[in-house]
Amino acid sequence: MTFAEFMPQYLEAHVDLRTKRVHAFGTLAGLAVAIVAVTTRRPLLLLAALLIGYLPAWLSHWFIERNTPKTFGYPLYSLRGDFVMAFRLLRGDFAQPGAEEQAA
Repeated sequence: MTFAEFMPQYLEAHVDLRTKRVHAFGTLAGLAVAIVAVTTRRPLLLLAALLIGYLPAWLSHWFIERNTPKTFGYPLYSLRGDFVMAFRLLRGDFAQPGAEEQAA
């Protein structure tokens, strides 16, 4: 499966705007902590970055979307999808109904 084939499935698992927001926050916060971990040479912070990035996202799947996170089946594509979705959300691509289909 290519990333282009994966992305529509990924977006289908993230229909609720609250889930997208939780993912964007977790992705960007996890990235910030990972950068601090690397720049300060504190590798244990990388574990914190993973928890900050993934735990809220997984909880949003289980309690908001009521589905299974794509991370479990496609971890690298899912991570890439998290960044794509976070930046699309920041650009306002998900503000219009149906924007998910146009963006995919």
